[in-house]
Amino acid sequence: MTVMLSDGRPMPRLGLGTYPMRGEAARQAVIHAISLGYRLIDTAAIYGNEAEVGAGVADSSVARDELFVTTKLRGSHHGYDAAMRGFEESRARLGLDYVDLFLIHWPLPSRDLYTDTWRAFIHLRDQGLARSIGVSNFTPAQIRRLSDETGVLPVVNQIEMHPGFPQHELRAFHAEHGIVTESWSPLGARSKLLDDPAVTDLALAHGRTPAQVVLRWHVQAGAVPIPKSGDPERMRQNFEVFDFSLSPEETARLDAIDGGRLGADPDHHVEL
Repeated sequence: MTVMLSDGRPMPRLGLGTYPMRGEAARQAVIHAISLGYRLIDTAAIYGNEAEVGAGVADSSVARDELFVTTKLRGSHHGYDAAMRGFEESRARLGLDYVDLFLIHWPLPSRDLYTDTWRAFIHLRDQGLARSIGVSNFTPAQIRRLSDETGVLPVVNQIEMHPGFPQHELRAFHAEHGIVTESWSPLGARSKLLDDPAVTDLALAHGRTPAQVVLRWHVQAGAVPIPKSGDPERMRQNFEVFDFSLSPEETARLDAIDGGRLGADPDHHVEL
């Protein structure tokens, strides 16, 4: 299952998030996820696990061109020249000739360098080193500025999204501009969200786990969730969400869960 990016490249509809996995556990998780059918693997420079993620990709039994590897630029590498260096450092740690998707991890508006950073991303895309380029945690105003100053829109915006924080307005903006929504923390505050009666009731009705119900909500919203788990059984369950569906009434019930943002506010986040 894939979604087509605006640059014409297909992206898997569900992936493996790797934060906060480290060391051998990260390598083994990537290998196992790929063996289960995952083809999208998500990491970031700030996670400190790019080398292990890259080793897992290399040690898997699947050809590199069948995998979709994403990494993200950390805040200390904002600016054109710094972004170019940051990319090469990430690529070296991953041990890859190219990455499939490279994201600006946070806009960090107080530094006001994200447009210069974006120009470096465009150059990396044009060189074929980053096959697709996007952003993470950007607001509509920040995305409009990228487009106004460079003429290039991101193909993906990876954002916090989950029932309780469904991001309707931002997702509508993405749809209007052909930007794919990718969901980080797709299960929200796991201990709270997966015990919510709306989730548990639907899980019982469909004979599914609560996590599967929530991940199906993402898929039907047109988003690409990247649940993070190093547990083999949870990884398997998280991937098995393409053979059932939720009704409009059921998705509306999940939309109505009382929640809110768990992570930082993109307009005020200052450091990565």
